Amino acid sequence: MKHRWANYATLALRICVPLVTLATVGAPAAGASPDLRPWRAHIHEAAAYAAQRAGTVSFGVRTRRGLRGVGVERTVPSASVVKAMLLVGYLRQPGVRGRRLRPDERALLGPMIRRSDNAAASRVCNIVGTGGLARLARRAHMRRFRATRPWGLTTIDVADQTRFFLHLDRQVPGRHRRYALRLLGSIVPSQRWGIARVRPRGWALYFKGGWGSGTGWVDHQVALLRRGRRRLSVAILITSSPSHAYGNETLRGVAARLLRGLGPRSRPR
Repeated sequence: MKHRWANYATLALRICVPLVTLATVGAPAAGASPDLRPWRAHIHEAAAYAAQRAGTVSFGVRTRRGLRGVGVERTVPSASVVKAMLLVGYLRQPGVRGRRLRPDERALLGPMIRRSDNAAASRVCNIVGTGGLARLARRAHMRRFRATRPWGLTTIDVADQTRFFLHLDRQVPGRHRRYALRLLGSIVPSQRWGIARVRPRGWALYFKGGWGSGTGWVDHQVALLRRGRRRLSVAILITSSPSHAYGNETLRGVAARLLRGLGPRSRPR
């Protein structure tokens, strides 16, 4: 990608892809409550912060109007972020989607999401397969997603992941929708860093992270934020941080700046 930062030339040293702008419409959306206040993600503020951090950072915020962000087409290894897709792929199976989950299935899927159990993810991947992940990606209109083995090397980008998470609940069969969201909304406290530390007041958070065993190789988070019928998705993908703790702080700093001002009365644009 060409570097097209007219007023942010110094940012190109670390953030090597252009800002994706979002077309806006002046009139309020049909049915929008008049007491809601338009809100947009603070892309430039987050980009300025990310440029001061070690490592390479891509991020974006998607609303129903589109995607805005930096490095949104940069592909990176997914690490555990792909476990959200493994969950949905499993629940969409013909033999699963229309029936109640068995206790052994809950004992497999729950740890995979809530505490990011790798052994459970490998078992689920053996069932869903790379073909099942690829079919889910096509259904979600992903463009650069590539499923592979081992599953942690599956390639993702901000554009695809925000597209998937924005309507993640709609990808899950109705019978299992509440269950899937409950798992993604109850990540164990020891893994609730980054965006979970700056969740906007009044918004429900459903997310999954991925990291490189404490090395800083990758530190990712992808999330759905929802309040009633309002929603937005966020993806922050970081590679080559000095350490996992450093990457976590970058995640928090980017998320805090992106979501500044998002409150109970905000209407994402």
